[in-house]
Amino acid sequence: MVKERSPDRRRELGDFVRALREKLKPSELGLPAGSRRRTPGLRREEMAQLCGLSVTWYTWLEQGRDMSLSAAALARLATALRLGRAERAYLFELADRRDPGHGGVDTDAVPPAVLASVELIAAPAYVLDRSWTARSWNVHAEQLFSGWLDAPDDRNLLRFIFLAPPARSLICDYEERARRVVAEFRADVSAHLDDPAIRLLVEDLGRQSALFRRFWHEHWVMGREGGERTFRHPERGFLRYEQVTFALAGRQDLKLTMLTPAAG
Repeated sequence: MVKERSPDRRRELGDFVRALREKLKPSELGLPAGSRRRTPGLRREEMAQLCGLSVTWYTWLEQGRDMSLSAAALARLATALRLGRAERAYLFELADRRDPGHGGVDTDAVPPAVLASVELIAAPAYVLDRSWTARSWNVHAEQLFSGWLDAPDDRNLLRFIFLAPPARSLICDYEERARRVVAEFRADVSAHLDDPAIRLLVEDLGRQSALFRRFWHEHWVMGREGGERTFRHPERGFLRYEQVTFALAGRQDLKLTMLTPAAG
């Protein structure tokens, strides 16, 4: 359901777009600077043409009028305005629209600093990508999650929990934790359910695991929360941790999870 945008949000959106338009230099876009420009930056007519939009539509946008805004039109506007990642996200947030290009983040390009930082953490820590596949982890996490992070190939957390036999004996309160993981995953990928890789993962897990299929069809949704996590490790016995998860600045498709030893 589309949320109704308040006058304040419409006004902020219009002011934001106008400010960005006025910062653009005609020469940067191959347009003549001219000697009769009364305003800085591009004219509204020029911006509308660059976006493939009508001048009326663009003018109403800057005026903060209550109007229909399609995601495709906003995407063309973002490209014409040469928006950075944060500016583009802000544009779509103000317009209450889902960015059609949001799924285009290259999840294969994990920043080297992120990979290196995990090794510096003195507790089990790992980085998950959008599909909840581990992209980086430290030796503490590898020693804890036997059968997952020490596996030679697939390191997807959901595949480990629902398809790897060691998970049932390692994770305390297995079914309850597994149900929560599915609910958290659903919430986390809500904007990417049309991503072919996510769709394939869900379908494959549904075919191979009746438990995952049952939990997925419950349509339970919850945020990825911290809190106590307990394990029965085959060598170290009962272990209790507090889980903390962080979204990485500038890379919302990557999440850093740490398990700090719980008191007592």
